[in-house]
Amino acid sequence: MLDLKITGGTIVDGTGAARYAADIGIRDGRIVQIGQVDEPAHQTIEAGGRIVAPGFVDVHTHYDAQVLWDPTVSPSSFHGVTTVIGGYCGFSIAPLSEESGDYLIRMLSRVEGMPLESLRASADWGWSTFADYLSRFEGTLAINAGFLVGHSAIRRHVMGPAAVEREATRAELDRMKDLVRESIRGGALGFSTTLSPSHNDLEGVPVPSRHASREEVMELYSVISEFEGTTAEIIPCVDFTADTFQLMTDVSLAAQRPVNWNAISVGRGTPVEMEQVEARLAATDYARARGAEVIALALVQSPTLRINLVSGFIFDGLAGWAPFFQLPMDARMATLRDPAGRADLKAKADAGTGNFQNLAKWDRLRVEEVFCDANRKYVGRSISDIAADEGRDAFDVFADIALADDLRTTFMPLPAEENLQMFQARAKLWNDDRTVVGASDAGAHLDMIDTFAMATHFLETSVRKFPVATLEQAIHQLTEKAAKLVGLRDRGVLKEGYFADIVILDEDKVARGDVHTRVDMPAGGARLYADAQGIGHVIVNGREVIRDNQYLGVPAGAVIRPGKDTYTVEIPAARAAAAAE
Repeated sequence: MLDLKITGGTIVDGTGAARYAADIGIRDGRIVQIGQVDEPAHQTIEAGGRIVAPGFVDVHTHYDAQVLWDPTVSPSSFHGVTTVIGGYCGFSIAPLSEESGDYLIRMLSRVEGMPLESLRASADWGWSTFADYLSRFEGTLAINAGFLVGHSAIRRHVMGPAAVEREATRAELDRMKDLVRESIRGGALGFSTTLSPSHNDLEGVPVPSRHASREEVMELYSVISEFEGTTAEIIPCVDFTADTFQLMTDVSLAAQRPVNWNAISVGRGTPVEMEQVEARLAATDYARARGAEVIALALVQSPTLRINLVSGFIFDGLAGWAPFFQLPMDARMATLRDPAGRADLKAKADAGTGNFQNLAKWDRLRVEEVFCDANRKYVGRSISDIAADEGRDAFDVFADIALADDLRTTFMPLPAEENLQMFQARAKLWNDDRTVVGASDAGAHLDMIDTFAMATHFLETSVRKFPVATLEQAIHQLTEKAAKLVGLRDRGVLKEGYFADIVILDEDKVARGDVHTRVDMPAGGARLYADAQGIGHVIVNGREVIRDNQYLGVPAGAVIRPGKDTYTVEIPAARAAAAAE
């Protein structure tokens, strides 16, 4: 007898192939029949008129802390995601030493936008090894979850406060390598790091990984080549140069794995922008010519950033602004009140170059949320309009509004109006074999970005609103293509013998609901949230976990472990060597 049977649905199997009508029979967590299924089952789901697809795979999240308090791993699970991978950008929360835990909590509160008090209240932070950490939530989650071990956690564990002061000694590097090995044996899926200038800790100091030598980076990545089914990720410097190409190529060769980097996106899709996109994707061409593999994670939307001068995240990437965010709040406000200090900040930002330079176009910021009565009249208005009405300089308007709110004002860069040309350009990016759809960052930047509902938003906008992809093509991007990036075994496709990770959806209704603030985190913390629309059932390892936006209390998810649940994804050099033998 079957455990579960899905009848009457239309199968979109994840491979990109055309849809077809069939039933699905499930036993012991796996798909055992696809076609006409007559065998009786303990539970039957009638899926007539709906799409039956593989559960979505989100290959770049930051749920590392949230899994300790939220068994649903929301909102991802409600949007049809059945497997999440975290531990990216060097920001895992294991292993821990007695000293490093508090540092990592404070670092995450800044660099990944997680409420500090919520992090502290979410757990006792008493684990030590990676295996200890995974044991805290194994068997408790609704969906599958796997995590890489992060460079900053490893470095702080071994070096303590010196991790943000200097390069490692030979003895320290050897201990770091041993700790990466121990973490992978304990269940870590691979290794990650960041070099991004926007990644600073709560004191405004570059995170530990940014203090590492090139030798340290390469030797740590080389460790994962010793283990089956591991994966590698890096956040490179913002400005892509020939050295960036070489760095990512060297990482891939050291790890003997594809290295994915975060992230690439298309805004308006202009010819100039697409030239810039192609210039970055050329990193893959450079790597492949040298036997390596480099893959970009591609956003499916333009993230609507909500930024402020308290956390300073993103603003601290402006030229010369990082020291400003190392000041205490009263000193920051004094600097902005002082005409000379204000002029110095403006001049440095205006003269800067790079990806963050658009933030220095103060007139293109919108006032999104305020905290004092004097500023309420500005909500929803652009700095440009306010400056024109009041006959003042745009930067002065920006600074004065922020000062009136004790720097808490939330600003949003004006988003581009979505149109077909934009989505046609994005579709070209998604279909490129140098990219994988991802970079949702779900679980991070909780007051800042709304990309957490990537899957449903992708289906809503790119299949229905701006039809640049068929449903079959879009689901392929979210399932098989994503699963292959990290080498997930028997997931990402509806196939006999594969795990029964399944989403049943209404293709005419699937969408992301309105983004709103939801207060549901430990210690009263708030986050941006959006409900799913058109997702009827979510099934994980053969068990129904969500029905019509309601969690059924079924902890069906598995911890994804290297080798056991993943296979090794080879790079061109490894394939060539194998063929020559």
